[in-house]
Amino acid sequence: MPCGVASQFLILYGSQRGQAQSIAEEICEQAAEHGFIADISCVSKGEKYNLERERGPVVFVVSTTGDGEPPDTALKFVKKIKNKSLPCDHYSHLHYALLALGDTNYANFCNCGKTIDSRLQELGAKHFYATGHADDGTGLEIVVDPWIEGLWEALKKTFAKMSASNQEGTNQGEVTKKNILGAPLEASLIRSVPPLSGSSLNVPALPPSYLDVCLEDSPAEEVGCTHLRLLEGFYEVAVSGAAHLTRDDAVKSAILLELDISDQDMPYQPGDAFDVLCLNRASEVEELLRRLGLKDQRSQSVHLQLRKDTKKKGAQVPSYIPQKCSLEYLLTWCLEIRSTPKKAFVRALVDWTQDSREKRRLQELCSREGSADYNRFVRDTNLCLLDLLQAFKSCSPPLSLVIEHLPKLQPRAYSAASSSLRHPGKVHFVFSVVDFPACVEHPERTGLCTGWLMHHVSAILQPYGKTASINVRPRVSNTFHLPSDPSAPIVMVGPGTGVAPFIGFLQQRYQERVEKQDDVFGETWLFFGCRHKDRDFIFREELERFVENGTLNHLKVSFSREELDGNEPRYVQHLLLLHAKNMVHVLFKENGYFYVCGDAKNMAKDVNDALIEMITKELQLDKLESMKMVAKLREEKRYLQDIWS
Repeated sequence: MPCGVASQFLILYGSQRGQAQSIAEEICEQAAEHGFIADISCVSKGEKYNLERERGPVVFVVSTTGDGEPPDTALKFVKKIKNKSLPCDHYSHLHYALLALGDTNYANFCNCGKTIDSRLQELGAKHFYATGHADDGTGLEIVVDPWIEGLWEALKKTFAKMSASNQEGTNQGEVTKKNILGAPLEASLIRSVPPLSGSSLNVPALPPSYLDVCLEDSPAEEVGCTHLRLLEGFYEVAVSGAAHLTRDDAVKSAILLELDISDQDMPYQPGDAFDVLCLNRASEVEELLRRLGLKDQRSQSVHLQLRKDTKKKGAQVPSYIPQKCSLEYLLTWCLEIRSTPKKAFVRALVDWTQDSREKRRLQELCSREGSADYNRFVRDTNLCLLDLLQAFKSCSPPLSLVIEHLPKLQPRAYSAASSSLRHPGKVHFVFSVVDFPACVEHPERTGLCTGWLMHHVSAILQPYGKTASINVRPRVSNTFHLPSDPSAPIVMVGPGTGVAPFIGFLQQRYQERVEKQDDVFGETWLFFGCRHKDRDFIFREELERFVENGTLNHLKVSFSREELDGNEPRYVQHLLLLHAKNMVHVLFKENGYFYVCGDAKNMAKDVNDALIEMITKELQLDKLESMKMVAKLREEKRYLQDIWS
């Protein structure tokens, strides 16, 4: 669909979990307000566009997944443009802008966007607007909102240049992050203070509604989990065992679950993960039903269809919602009711709010001027729809709006903490109950899946307890596995429950050493950290056995809450620095592998910094050269991460 019409442009998106698609659709919907006509397509739909013939501007919105890899929908496109046989002027006619989404908690920030950007440049394409790099770790809106705001002026200038001289024009204005200032202490979720309270607001356009929802008295179909199992490949498996790994007085309790997968076709390797299907908390579903005024309709069947008058491009009835399910099932199994409302949702809620002061505050929170307040009181506090409705009493959205804006309830992934060689027909995984302390905006909560799991298996933890089952599916890792060459040394860094996949690694290595006694096996290092030696040193006995039988050559442990003298390490990064010479030798002299599992927000960054520091010191390089060596480790797939936010 070449954009040959004046003021017509093309939007292409590559999305893994829907964020890039949502932003692309937002740009498409705003285009008409600014006098443009936008065509939109997933970058994977090559039959719907032709960049080789495209004469209008093109806007790319692309995310990054995994260890800096393209989303599944962009793999084919990236492979295509990387073709080395393409001439250097292949896209010399192309004028484009690119918005890259990433997360600085992970390595290779915005790598897919950067890859596409640099390759398009190599093939002769030209920017008409500077590339934006949005960080999900700090809030996508901080970059996305001003980037979109500036896009319209850039498009106007580009079309003007094309119209006047038919020459290629570029707009190299640099997109900078909006300076977000902390709101005054007097501000709160429901109240603003000057200057915001007295400012004129740039409120985004109302997102177009696209669903008609009808509740009928006809009996709802009892679908249970069957619909989700059939649709998404989950298996119902028995929980064959559960055990506490920590003492009762530990700050966080860690639970080991054993699942019986002997009747299912679920092969896995250590390093793979399993998705667990969880459901929303019954008390929260009950309160949401009450707040929506639908408590008495919980058993009615839900019928969804597209509105005939919708202006939303590419609108579809969500496939993850079974037809004729009950309203209660919909809110329990299908929608992420704990998700933080995006600005578009807050904007939609404005029109269903009666009180003028509450309406104004919601307008502020979704406006460009209110970005700081939105981040502080909504995003950073993990606010959910129910919290907003409790705070804004006069807001009464219809069910259709809730379904349109709440995302699909996603399964939660847990690393396998076992090897099928050691435990055939079984898989183990570990979880710690996540606690969200109470704050002004919401009450105390536990993590959705970890809280549900703890409640679900609590009976199994008691002597002569009952049985339980859960729904899981394997999530195969492309890279986070033991080296194919068993003689390669490995370094494993996994504090807390981050040690889980390495238990699987060591079980696998133990069995291989027993079965292949003539093979040569590389040196193994494990750096583990916890708070207290006697409270939460999980898998201690098993790890010590691995040391005794030679499977694990070096076990290094730090305790962050013990009374230590000044020289003892508190965290795993400090342990690494103590063994800098060994680490550099293992990685660069013996071509070893470096694995990290655990918290992305702090630990993974600190470990990465420690690795750079070790290289700088031991090889006497400057920091830039050390960073290049770390990057090379990643490129060679010898620096691998399994981290979570």
